[in-house]
Amino acid sequence: MEATIVQDKTKHYPVLLKEIISIITPQYGGTFIDCTFGQGGYTREILKNKDNKVIGFDRDSESLKIAKEIEKEFPNRFIFKNLSFSKLGNLKLKNENIRGVLFDLGYSYTQIKDPKKGLSFNSSGSLDMRMGLNKFSAKETINKLDGKSLVKIFKYFGDERDAKLIVKNILKDRLVKEIDTPHLVKIIEKSKKGNNKKIHSATKVFQALRIFVNKEISELIYGMIHAAKVLKKDGILVIVTFHSLEDKIVKYFFRSLSEHKSVSRYQPEEIHEEILFNLLQKKPIVPSSLELKENPPSRSAKLRCLIKKENFYDFKTDILDKFKDLIEIENLGLNL
Repeated sequence: MEATIVQDKTKHYPVLLKEIISIITPQYGGTFIDCTFGQGGYTREILKNKDNKVIGFDRDSESLKIAKEIEKEFPNRFIFKNLSFSKLGNLKLKNENIRGVLFDLGYSYTQIKDPKKGLSFNSSGSLDMRMGLNKFSAKETINKLDGKSLVKIFKYFGDERDAKLIVKNILKDRLVKEIDTPHLVKIIEKSKKGNNKKIHSATKVFQALRIFVNKEISELIYGMIHAAKVLKKDGILVIVTFHSLEDKIVKYFFRSLSEHKSVSRYQPEEIHEEILFNLLQKKPIVPSSLELKENPPSRSAKLRCLIKKENFYDFKTDILDKFKDLIEIENLGLNL
C-alpha cells in the first residue's frame, strides 16, 4: 500500500493529483503528511509552495533514494521516515499545525515489476511480497500455513470464491515441492479452469497474499486513527483506495466519525457531545475520463475526504471492533 499504480516506467503518475491538491489547498501554507511517499509525486506538488512542509512515510526502503533527492531540493521543508504509516502516532505531532494527511493505497509500477518483491503473478522471481519491515513472506505463507488459514486469507482478503479448491491443490503440491510464483499461478489456473473472467485468475489470490503479508488491514486502521488525531481544525484527511475491502474500511471510518457523536475522551463530562468531523462528500471522487485514458490502472481508484471541525487529539472510534475478524485473520501470521 505504498503508491499509485502507473503504467509507464518513465513517468510517475500520482492518481487524482489535481483533485487532491484542490481539496487540501496547499497554496495557503502549512504542514502536510504524505503517508505513502512512494516516488514523491504528491510531496513535490505540495512543496511547490515555499510556505509548506511535508513529512513523508514509506515502509519500502527503495523510496530512500528519491527521498534524499527531495531533501536536497527542499532543505528544511521535507522530512522522510522509513516507517510504516501505522507508526504515525510515534511522532510528536500533537502540537504541529497539520493541515492535511494523505494516503494513496496502491502500488507503483516499479514495485509491481520488481522481481525481488514478487508482487505480480507475472513475475518469475521469488514469491516474496514484503514491502519492508515484515516478519514473513508470501512464500512462507503458501508453503507453511495450514489449509484453514489459507482459505480464510483468500476468501476474506481476496473475495476468492474458489478458495477451498485452490488451497486443496496447494496443500497437495507443496508435499512434493516448494511452491514458487509460477507454480502458484499454475495451481490457481488449474483450480479455476473454465472460469471466463476479464481479470487474470490469479488476481484475487495475489491481492489476498499482499494484504496478509503486509498486514494492510491493521496498517490502514491504525494509520487512519493516528492521522485523524494529529490533524488540526479544518485539517483534511484524504485516502485513495484501489479495491473494495480498503474502501469498505475507509468508508465506515469516515461515516462513523461524521455521522455519530465523537467527543474527545478528555473533554469534561458536562460538555455535550457533538460531531467533530465532516465528510467532504458522501460519494467517492473517481478519476476523470482524461486520467483514465492516460493511466488506465487508475480506473479502480476512489478518493474519500474527512474534515476535522475542532482542535482535539484523542477521540472515540469503534473501527477496531468493527473489523476485528479481519485483524484476527492477519494475526494468523504469528504462526509463521
